[in-house]
Amino acid sequence: MTIRVMLVDDQALLRTGFRMVLAAQPDMDVVAEAGDGDEAVQLLDVTKVDVVLMDVRMPRLDGVEATRRICAGKPAEAPPKVLILTTFDLDEYAFSALQAGASGFMLKDVPPADLLSAIRAVHSGDAVVAPSTTRRLIDRFTAVMPAPAGERAHPELKRLTDREREVLLLIAQGLSNGEIAAQLVLSEATVKTHVGRILTKLELRDRVQAVVLAYETGLVRAGG
Repeated sequence: MTIRVMLVDDQALLRTGFRMVLAAQPDMDVVAEAGDGDEAVQLLDVTKVDVVLMDVRMPRLDGVEATRRICAGKPAEAPPKVLILTTFDLDEYAFSALQAGASGFMLKDVPPADLLSAIRAVHSGDAVVAPSTTRRLIDRFTAVMPAPAGERAHPELKRLTDREREVLLLIAQGLSNGEIAAQLVLSEATVKTHVGRILTKLELRDRVQAVVLAYETGLVRAGG
């Protein structure tokens, strides 16, 4: 299956570089390009896209608001997955984009092999924020997040079993499925099943959104 990709960046030269990398892959096809978020949202009305590579800082409509509109989607169809690409590791908007529904966060200087792996991972439904990056990102941006709303504001947390809650806490700490399996003495397949059930019960798209929810509700706090 060919992954249909849209490139969204206000720098044409960067789009050209990304397009060259993706064009060399037999399972990827760049089907659209946009110079800002507004153009990207409009193109999605007439173009079928699986994964959007989205810059954050752009004129007219930035990547955060564009991501929010894209991930809201149309009722009759699933929206494309959004992978955030930014120049700065400390981009203050990156976490907001994850909250808006993006499935991952990467730097623009990422090695080509890692970018390709990230696109494939996002397309398959996985998150692409590496565990170490998740921990650092959460710690960095907790200060700009809204105050925890508390579990009462998110009664869906009560749907989780004790084991699922335990797995959610470890996801929020940035652990991979393999690390969670080792810590809880479970098989990796069992952990994957738990993660799937957590996402379904909490109506979340991926584990990145699970991390965001865990911190927003105060279930866990940065630094512990």
